[in-house]
This record gives sequence, C-alpha cells and structure tokens, in this order.
Amino acid sequence: MFTGCSRFHHLQREFVYVSARQVYLHDRVAAVSNRVGLVTNGEALEVVEHGKRFVKVRTPKGEVGWLEEHAVIDDKLYAQFQDLAKKHADDPVEANGELRDDLYLHVLPGRETPHFLLVAGNSKVQLLQRGTVPKAAPPGALPVAKVKTAKSPETRSNPEPAPVPMEDWWLVRDGGGHTGWLLANRLDVDVPDEVGQYAEGQRMVAAYPIAKVTDDGSGRESHRGEKPGKKGSAEKAKRTAISEPVTKDADETGAPVSKEITEFVTVLSPPRGGLPYDFDQIRVFTWSLNHHRYETAYRLHGIQGYLPVKISQENVNGQVEPVFSFQIASGLDVTVDPESGVTRPAAPRTIAFRLEGNIVKRTGADQGPIILTHDPVETAKAKAAAKKKKR
Repeated sequence: MFTGCSRFHHLQREFVYVSARQVYLHDRVAAVSNRVGLVTNGEALEVVEHGKRFVKVRTPKGEVGWLEEHAVIDDKLYAQFQDLAKKHADDPVEANGELRDDLYLHVLPGRETPHFLLVAGNSKVQLLQRGTVPKAAPPGALPVAKVKTAKSPETRSNPEPAPVPMEDWWLVRDGGGHTGWLLANRLDVDVPDEVGQYAEGQRMVAAYPIAKVTDDGSGRESHRGEKPGKKGSAEKAKRTAISEPVTKDADETGAPVSKEITEFVTVLSPPRGGLPYDFDQIRVFTWSLNHHRYETAYRLHGIQGYLPVKISQENVNGQVEPVFSFQIASGLDVTVDPESGVTRPAAPRTIAFRLEGNIVKRTGADQGPIILTHDPVETAKAKAAAKKKKR
C-alpha cells in the first residue's frame, strides 16, 4: 500500500505556462546554443529540470529544451488567474470594449504586476470592474517635484508633495472566458458612433440601449403606444437638439422607408484617471420623429455614479415602460479595495428613472433629493477661466 502511494507521488508532474508572446527553446544554457523548438503564449510545458534563472521543459510535441524563467509563470500564479476567472464568472457586464493593441492580462492592476495571457489587438472584451492604482514611474524618471507655495514661512519650509499620478485599469473577460486586468487607456469602450460623437470633451464610459422606436418618415411624434392625434408625453417634452438633421432613408421611388432606431442611456466622466467614481453624468438620447435625429431627453451631471447601470421595465397604467437605475454616493466617504483599487461608496443609494415617450421621470423606492457634487479640478478650471476673462 505504501509502495503504491510512493509510486503515485512520483508520477505527479510540474508544469509552467508561457507568459511571453513566443520564445525559443535551446538545447543548453550557454552563450552558443541551438534552437530546438518554439513555444507561444499560453502553452503548458512540463518541467524536466530547474536551473539558475532557467528551466528545462518538455512541450506537448515532445520537444525538450531550456528557456528563461521570466518567460513563464508557475502553477501557483496560473491558479491565481484560474481563481480570478471563477470568482468573477457571474459578474454583470458593466460595458463592452475593444483593445487598441495586443495587451497582457494582469492578475492585479499595475504595470509591474504578474501577467499571463496575451489578448490580441481589436479583440472584444467585457468590462467587469474599474480599479485605480498609482501610475508607475518610467525607468530613469526623476522623483516627483514638490509643490511650491508662498503663503507662510511654515508652508515654505514644509511644502506639500504633489499628488500621486493615478491610472485606471479594467477587470475584463475575453471571448474565451479568460479574466484579468487591462490598462484602461489602451482600450476603447464600445459606444455607438451615433451617440459617441456627442461626448463634448467628456469621456463616454458606457452606453446602454433602453428602447427602440420606428421612424416611418411621416414626422409623427406619437409612438410607444400613444394614440395618433393625441398630445402625449412625447409632444410635451422639452428637448435639446444635438445634431444636424439626419437624411431619411428612401426607396427607389423616393418614398420614406421605415427604420428602427435604438435609444440610449449613456454615462460620462471627465477625461482622466484616478477619479473616486465611475461617472459623473447621465445623458439619455431619444430619437425625434419630427426631426429624424437624436436629441437629449434628460441630463444629470455633478453626481458620483457607480457602474453598472441596470436596465429593466415596469408597468405604468397597463403600459410597459423602460427603466434604468444606478448607484450614487450619499456622501463623500468611499471604500477602496487595497489590492485592486476598486472604489465603492460607503453608503450607496440606488436611483432609478423611467422613460415615458421622450420624458424621463424619477421612479423607485429612493425618492430623496440627489446630492450634486462638483469635481474640484473642473471647478478650479472654470474659476480660472472666468478670472482670466474678467481681465
């Protein structure tokens, strides 16, 4: 019996996994050696022997050779990536994105954290969580200079340090179910061009389809169940035009052709990283059947909002209406995960709105006033601009 256990233990094998894009295997560790194989990112290799800074491996094809240890990760780190995927397998998708370049999945946010799988540029990924961590200084960079002040002798002798530069990372899931962290400024959030062009200098964080409307070219503003000829909520809405009129589709005879248009709830934020919230502005785009263009049906800014935005429905007097909801902070207190940098409000509130025609109405259990906050950086810029204008 003990002999059998010893034999089983002897048969256990150790594996490493290729974390580099690709790397050659060599027949020996020496200045002059021969290439005996090529392995690529993600491959599992059986360990034959450990050396100093090198490891001898066997590929699934039976090729045996040496490679540097920094080109692979061990079983322990590989298990961390597996656990990360399992832990977040049921997380809601907060937005969708597309990579601009080839990027490695990291086990934690940060440029110096361990990485493994390489996700190809132009790949689609699902965004699960946003984390914020200090930005790593480039090699050879000088220390951050301290802020100079001239208010008092005490302040001059003890200048305040400059704020630490921060950067955003996204926890993502790729098409194969692999999960890890990617640098946020190397991917683009998947926002339809028809609404993304109206960011007005802000960053579109996400866009959510909330309703559809059929434009038959007639110019009638009664839709979503309104009776023709009746002045419904769509005609009462006060809207702001946001684009030039869109040319109507037409058939070969020149007659208008009906087309289905998607309406969106979008969330935006200032175009920089390190913010203690995911977005500070909600904007609802509906389609004008009179002018055949997108218009702003609702806008709320100056909030501390957190993803995800949830889309649902509710029945109002027999009419099913779309609803969107999200969390905001009830105060300035937030909690920050020390590892991932994920920020959440200490006392969150769930705010919900209902879209009726082209009018957005408050709904849900929380009907309390929404506390509006102002970004100190943006406020300072506005004050500086106003002061300069007075001069």
